[in-house]
Amino acid sequence: MPALQPLKLVVGLDLRARGDTQQYRIQLPGPQVTKDIAADARVRIEMRREFFNAMVEHGARVADWREAFIHGQAKATGVEQYMRLIVNVVERQEERNRTRKARR
Repeated sequence: MPALQPLKLVVGLDLRARGDTQQYRIQLPGPQVTKDIAADARVRIEMRREFFNAMVEHGARVADWREAFIHGQAKATGVEQYMRLIVNVVERQEERNRTRKARR
């Protein structure tokens, strides 16, 4: 999302599997991804590792990720202001995409 480019944010990603959890630290802008505990994360995302791999393998778009959060396959927690900002930006971008298609 171009509108989120200037946002300086650290996100913690927890990928759960059968007996373990892989933790990643994602720093924006960039993104810079490291396999590390994100103690300074403002937003934390949790999901199953198999689901994440399937989404990445199939080239999931923003709308697919949004469906995952709506249906509970992915869960995000964190600072409320950041969460509202991200949701607002995603909704506005989707609205712009819908109006572009309607004009064609």
